[in-house]
Amino acid sequence: MKRLCLIAALAAAPALAAELDRTPIEAQTVEGQKVRLYPNGRWEYVDVAKAAEAQKIAAEYPENKTRPIDSQGIVFGGVGRYVMPGDKDYNRGSLNPKLR
Repeated sequence: MKRLCLIAALAAAPALAAELDRTPIEAQTVEGQKVRLYPNGRWEYVDVAKAAEAQKIAAEYPENKTRPIDSQGIVFGGVGRYVMPGDKDYNRGSLNPKLR
């Protein structure tokens, strides 16, 4: 049964990835504001000024303060660091000579 579920999940993966590549849908809220709806559940205002204002407000919430996309590394329980592009340790690979 577990194998069947795994096979079904692997078979559905390309279809799910293709769905995320779809273009957003233009919609209108009850108040008449135009928004873009993305297939992954995200949405944004069409008006650039409103979108910028909403991004400023969203940046203040702690759940939106995550690791920058370009960084490498991970922090477990506040221990560790993020390695940003330009750092000497960015993309250095393994330090094990057998794996170089």
